[in-house]
Amino acid sequence: MDKDGNLPAGFIGILVAFFGAILFSTKAIIVKLAFADVKVDALTLLTLRMVFSLPFYLLAAILITKNPENVQLSRKEWMYTIGLGLFGYYLSSLFDFIGLQYISAGLERLILFLYPSFAVLINAFVFKEPIRRNEGAALVLTYIGIGIAYYGELNVDTSNPHFFLGTLLVFLCSITYSVYIAGSGKMIPRIGANKFTSYALLSSTAGVFVHYLVRGQYDLLQSGMSLWWYGIALALIATVIPTYMLSYAMKKVGSTKVAIISSIGPVSTILQAHYFLGEKIFLLQIIGTLLVLAGVLLLVVKTKKVEVV
Repeated sequence: MDKDGNLPAGFIGILVAFFGAILFSTKAIIVKLAFADVKVDALTLLTLRMVFSLPFYLLAAILITKNPENVQLSRKEWMYTIGLGLFGYYLSSLFDFIGLQYISAGLERLILFLYPSFAVLINAFVFKEPIRRNEGAALVLTYIGIGIAYYGELNVDTSNPHFFLGTLLVFLCSITYSVYIAGSGKMIPRIGANKFTSYALLSSTAGVFVHYLVRGQYDLLQSGMSLWWYGIALALIATVIPTYMLSYAMKKVGSTKVAIISSIGPVSTILQAHYFLGEKIFLLQIIGTLLVLAGVLLLVVKTKKVEVV
């Protein structure tokens, strides 16, 4: 505390980042609980998440537009922003939600946490940015870690006929989200982080709504209030509130510290999955998790960049 008895802003920022990361990690838990508790498919659940998140995205976009420093987007910038939004939050979320039907929440979070390493590879092969030594070491650590955890999970989840499909879908989620991360690194310096994020989220919301309307199956919305409460929880607890918490924390302590603190996410998911879903915690999972976190932290400390899902 300072001389007036108040907590330092930096300490408050660290606490906000810590609890924001934990709230983000509840996404997989809420999705798994919804699948177990009510009759719902991935697209319907994702649509409800976006329905209840939409008012906050719209409000943020309106406030940014009214800002005197608002930057006007060119047609090309609009196309990039919309395209990246569809990759980053529509496709990746859809793959993620479907994949969670088939694999554990703990494994899902570990696979998803590979997105920084995929972003490094995209920057190297698409944007011709050289892979530095620390990035190469990080890639090795993360892939060895996920391999160990995956092998342990495969031995535990032997009766699941859709295990490999679920794994593939979450890998696709991580890859599509890494496309968004790599692309956002090119767009944000030009139009600003808040504007890009708000418009990308609105684009992804539109993509989800169009997909849901085209499919035309609306009967699941009548499954009862439990389904709607899960949608509200996904929107507020696992999306909107932690988004603003981490944004606040970045302003107080910087993106590097927030990225490091956010590494609690996979650990939090594994622990929550154990207590709320009855998922087992095993030695190879712990070893793999530690290696993945070490690789991600090596990338974060050197690049000083963060995005959280």
